[in-house]
Amino acid sequence: MATTHNLGFPRIGAKRELKFALEAYWKGESTRDDLVRVGADLRARHWRDQAGLDLAPVGDFAFYDQVLDMSFTLGNLPERVRDFHGDALDNYFRVARGRSAKGTEDHAACCGGVAAGEMTKWFDTNYHYIVPEFDAGTEFKLDATRLLAQLAEAKDQGVKAKPVIIGPVTYLALGKAKDHSDKLALLPRLLPVYADLLAALADQGVKWVQIDEPILVTELDSTWRDAFVQAYEALNTGAVKLLLATYFGQLKENLDLAATLRVQGIHLDAINARDEVDALVRALPADRVVSLGVVNGRNIWKTDLEAVLAWLEPLAQTLGDRLWIAPSCSLLHVPVDLGGERKLDGEVKSWLAFAVQKLEEIRVLATALSQGRAAVAADLAANAQAIAARRASPRVNNPAVKAAVARIDAALGRRKSPFGERTGKQAALLNLPLFPTTTIGSFPQTKEIRLARSQFKAGAIDAAAYTQAMRNEIARSVREQEALGLDVLVHGEAERNDMVEYFGEQLDGYVFSQGGWVQSYGSRCVKPPILFGDISRPKAMTVDWISYAASLTKKPMKGMLTGPVTILNWSFVRDDQPRATSCLQLALAIRGEVLDLEKAGIRVIQIDEAALREGLPLRRSQWREYLDWAVESFRITANGVADETQIHTHMCYSEFNDIIASIADMDADVITIETSRSAMELLDAFDDFNYPNQIGPGVYDIHSPNIPTEDHIVTLMKKAAARIPADRLWVNPDCGLKTRQWNEVIPALTSMVSAAKTLRATVS
Repeated sequence: MATTHNLGFPRIGAKRELKFALEAYWKGESTRDDLVRVGADLRARHWRDQAGLDLAPVGDFAFYDQVLDMSFTLGNLPERVRDFHGDALDNYFRVARGRSAKGTEDHAACCGGVAAGEMTKWFDTNYHYIVPEFDAGTEFKLDATRLLAQLAEAKDQGVKAKPVIIGPVTYLALGKAKDHSDKLALLPRLLPVYADLLAALADQGVKWVQIDEPILVTELDSTWRDAFVQAYEALNTGAVKLLLATYFGQLKENLDLAATLRVQGIHLDAINARDEVDALVRALPADRVVSLGVVNGRNIWKTDLEAVLAWLEPLAQTLGDRLWIAPSCSLLHVPVDLGGERKLDGEVKSWLAFAVQKLEEIRVLATALSQGRAAVAADLAANAQAIAARRASPRVNNPAVKAAVARIDAALGRRKSPFGERTGKQAALLNLPLFPTTTIGSFPQTKEIRLARSQFKAGAIDAAAYTQAMRNEIARSVREQEALGLDVLVHGEAERNDMVEYFGEQLDGYVFSQGGWVQSYGSRCVKPPILFGDISRPKAMTVDWISYAASLTKKPMKGMLTGPVTILNWSFVRDDQPRATSCLQLALAIRGEVLDLEKAGIRVIQIDEAALREGLPLRRSQWREYLDWAVESFRITANGVADETQIHTHMCYSEFNDIIASIADMDADVITIETSRSAMELLDAFDDFNYPNQIGPGVYDIHSPNIPTEDHIVTLMKKAAARIPADRLWVNPDCGLKTRQWNEVIPALTSMVSAAKTLRATVS
């Protein structure tokens, strides 16, 4: 009989309970006990949702981030927060976001705001983690309080617990050595702490521990491969059994390495690595558990249960009770429960499965394997009917869209003139000063904006009243920007609920959930649109709003769009056609919007590609194919405009140095990127690469409530000017400002504008 288990469960809550509890605590509107109580309630509820499993994860719940949790478990705190005052949870939030709850920081100057930890994407997902920090002197000291407390809760509730931790080699790989020392030199110091952690879990009666090592699906050199051998020789203490979990990709050349590690089981992502299942089974010793991720933990389509059983049944015969089945990865990346959806398009809803439904699919598969298909005949029949209905639906395929994609040629992606010719024409038209200032697009989503949106959706106000409310907020944004003295303005995006959902709502081929929230980082949640069919743009989506904003000022107004690659990567995408095809469809749709903005007189247009890098395959050998179609999709979107129209793009919270040549190939006139948390480290790429166009290195970390000073911004920009000519530099925040409050934004942007004036006077 196959053992059923799960690698992790969404922690934010079906109604975003954790988000609201965190934000209330940070604002000083609730107590630490209130926050802790919400966390305990969510864990209890989620364990009940997983009650049908043979083993449920414990330790997958975090108040901010599971990697940050691991840093605290290992005693690896940045030096700047080691001598903190107050509760340990407050110190945790200081690392996560620069400060903790309002009112907890006032008692000591040392705790009134510190630099937040660097944040980047978790492999190729839209989840962000706090990067562990190392130096040559880093020491580790076990603090298992959090994990043991959650384990005690689980035991009290009768949960068949499987603690989940990040493995030592992946932990080191995910971190950054601030002094550029060798991270692997820390492994001998780290392994005893892991051994102590496993012993502590064994003392609590734990039998199995899931130890996540997803870097095994990436290309590893011999030193990192040797580190795996060293690590699992040291951790093979017999205290507990280890299930080494890999996910998000294929093992490839690391398969034999994984099979020889001294662990008691291996989890393989059989969605991405289906072709490796037989090879892994052959390579593993006969006493090892084989865990297969047979349900997609990254997407929301129903599993074809008949097809999975067709290849799983022979394996079950071979492996017997050595076979475990689970989702492919943690369900952190999908919404909690489809059952709460009341307004979702009924036909498309019948094709979907959220976290709770995915665990039900695991149950059906396990029952079929142990008792035969007849035991779940009704479940299998309903599933087969849904799978067939989706394939046959006329709503999925649009011949006109497919024909438009077939007509794409290389000329569609080329600007009329090279950058050197365009930039002079743009300078003459825009007449901007040295170090021009702008923002990334959004301004605070105020209570008034959210109220008007909710009233409009509920039918309490009509379209005219809603439009006027949004125009009032746009006018406010324009007034504030003019008062601040910004050089290129934006309309503030008051009308947009989300930078992807807003566009998806107006494109054919998308549907939307009401409660399909997924955690992006901390309390930040997104509700990815569901791309189910061929994509087209029935009408203009942004022109009226941006034209209205432009009518309120004589300064340049920047049109704001989300690019095709980001819309794709931040959606739940089709699994029945190549991603490249869907991206080209999006490119044609957004190209139409770019051209309509230009016709309306908008001469600065920003096309955000925040998610370009996160779509990279995890193996460098596969990057070229992705980058070719991703960059081409952007160029098709952007390059139909006249030379005088200035195209901007924006990217955030990713390492760009290794794809800088592809970014240059996008040929955007201006690119804005995040550099504030990394202290301009991302600009190291320009030491060896002569980036030809203009660049705005973000100098205001909008993900922290800390207000940057003028001196801080000047220092960062001078670092940039040492690498990039001053006449090609812009001054801007590192991302949009929708999550901040006006009382934070105005002083921060005041510092930014003042810094630009200082730079104009001091940098030649």
